[in-house]
Amino acid sequence: MPRKKSQDPPLQAVVLAAEEKKAEEISVMDLRGLSDVADYFIICHGRSSRQVQSIADGVEQALLALKRRPDHIEGYGRGEWVLMDYIDLVVHVFTAERREYYGLDRLWGDAPRISTDGAGGKEPAAKGKQAKKREGRE
Repeated sequence: MPRKKSQDPPLQAVVLAAEEKKAEEISVMDLRGLSDVADYFIICHGRSSRQVQSIADGVEQALLALKRRPDHIEGYGRGEWVLMDYIDLVVHVFTAERREYYGLDRLWGDAPRISTDGAGGKEPAAKGKQAKKREGRE
């Protein structure tokens, strides 16, 4: 599926903040025309609940700098799946295990992906072992 390049400052801010907190497998999905839930989903994961919370904190601060406040945040206390709803974009920060279990990447498999290459001046995070297994590369 072709990837579009993101020019949207809030999307870029989320990706950069997640990269700075060492989020893994950052995926930006364009849901416009597919769902009324939001225009975009940003999905990533951390290696621990503490890292998941740190990624969520970084994303919230980056969007606050753009004067964007979340409508609501769920799951922060447990740190296994933090959902940050900004109405037009929804950020999902998981632990790797919870990301695999809930499979939002699969559920929204028809959604076009938006390239995050260079959003923060870095290449996208390397794929984890579980993703490589799913793709049959390991």
